[in-house]
Formats: sequence, C-alpha cells, structure tokens
Amino acid sequence: MTENDELIHDDIETPESAGATPAPVPDYDEDDIKTLDWKEHIRRRPGMYIGKLGDGSNFDDGIYVLIKEVLDNAIDEYMMGFGKQIIVDVADGTVTVRDYGRGVPLGKLVDVSSKMNTGGKYDSKAFKKSVGLNGVGIKAVNALSTEFFICSVRDGQMKSVLYRCGDKVEESDIEPTTEANGTLVRFTPDASIFRDYAYRNEFIVPLIKNYTYLNTGLAMMFNGKRYISRHGLLDLLRDAMTTDPLYAPIHLKGDDIEVAITHANQRGEEYYSFVNGQHT
Repeated sequence: MTENDELIHDDIETPESAGATPAPVPDYDEDDIKTLDWKEHIRRRPGMYIGKLGDGSNFDDGIYVLIKEVLDNAIDEYMMGFGKQIIVDVADGTVTVRDYGRGVPLGKLVDVSSKMNTGGKYDSKAFKKSVGLNGVGIKAVNALSTEFFICSVRDGQMKSVLYRCGDKVEESDIEPTTEANGTLVRFTPDASIFRDYAYRNEFIVPLIKNYTYLNTGLAMMFNGKRYISRHGLLDLLRDAMTTDPLYAPIHLKGDDIEVAITHANQRGEEYYSFVNGQHT
C-alpha cells in the first residue's frame, strides 16, 4: 500500500463519521417464532412439495405433479392386485381420478387426506409394492386446491369429505352403497397459486402411457380414450421408434427389472429410464 492509498482510505466517509444514525436492530424474541399448520405450510412453500409451480405450459409444472400424486395411489392398488382400471377425466381445470382398488379405510379418510405423515405405506403389511412412501402426496393436492373431494367405497359402504383450500367444509357419515370398491378424488388447482394455468393433453397422455407401460394389463381411461399395454417396455420402445429397427428388439424381464433395447439406422440416441415406477 502506498502513502497515497492510505490518504485516500482515510478520506472515505463512513455513516458514523458523517453523523448518521445506525439502523436499529430488530428485536428477536418468542413472539417471532411461528408454527404453521399443515396446509398453510404447503400453501406458503409449495415448491418444497411439488417443485416449480408453472401454468401448465411445461411437462414438469406443478399441476401435473398434482395429477401424478393422486394417480400414484391408484397405481399402488393395482400393483397389489386390486382394480384393473383407472379412470382419469380433466375438464375445465378440474381433475377426477377413480380407481377400483380396496378403497381408503373409511374411518381414516380424513386422516389420509389432511394429516401430514399419515398413510398405509410405512411398512409392508398392506403395501408390499408402492410408488409413494412419504405420506404427503394427496395432502399437498388438497392444500393447493380450491376444492378437493375424496370418496371411498369399501364392501358396500362409502364415506366422502370435501375441502376448500385444505379446510374441511363437509364430511358425510358412512352410508350404504352399491358402488364398486375404490377411491374417487376430484380437485381443482388453486388459480391464485397456479396463475393462468391450463392442463394440456400433450403432457398428460405420456404420463398415462408410461403408467401402462410399467403396469402391463392395467387399463387407463383418459377423457374417454383407453390406454393399455400388454408387453410393457417393449410397447414403449415400439411406440417411440420412428424408423424400422435393424434387428428385433431385445426384451428382458425379471421380478424387479425390465429392459427393452434396439438400434435403427439413424443418428442420435433416446433413453427412457424408470425407477420404482417413476420416470427419471
């Protein structure tokens, strides 16, 4: 450092030397510690639960994650051998999913839809195979929807609960019914969180198809159109190819692994990978 540098440094005026009053340090005490309830935490920090929000113009926008969270529960029922069809309808921004599995235990319908870290997949008693394990899924869907309705049917009895923005507004008694076993979920994403959102079939159809490729024999109806796969990843490979293969596809399948591969006379490579029922 030169002598001039020292002089220049000494000439710099600080707030204290200029007579300015330092900004007061805010108090920090017990009143500043807040505890949010389950739905308020999700609504304030949705990215922690569903990733980015978006408006539906990208495949990984939050509104598609909401669909997936509901579908994962229906897929788990199929993986356990209950229900061979799942019906998905999307109209005017509202999603309806009906599966034909065992149905949520009626006495716990409120708990599984509105109490965090609550579910039947923490051990292997009821679900030996499962896509979702954290007990959060549909609670996030509930909290982030202006309206969320869930109805369960089990062995001739049914019960339903209606929520708005995560608040329970209506709960039915357990009543007799002739409906088939299973669970119905209907929700409308909150437009104040997902601004100007719109569902696009171009992102929903691949999601539906991937579920069928990974669960051979499962029929999924989306807005009246039926999707089903009989040969698993081999069907995915054939559907994705735009030219004829150079050789018959290799298809290997075991209890916990499945591989389909081939080559064509073209440039580039395409990979589709899945782990635990999830597209990676």
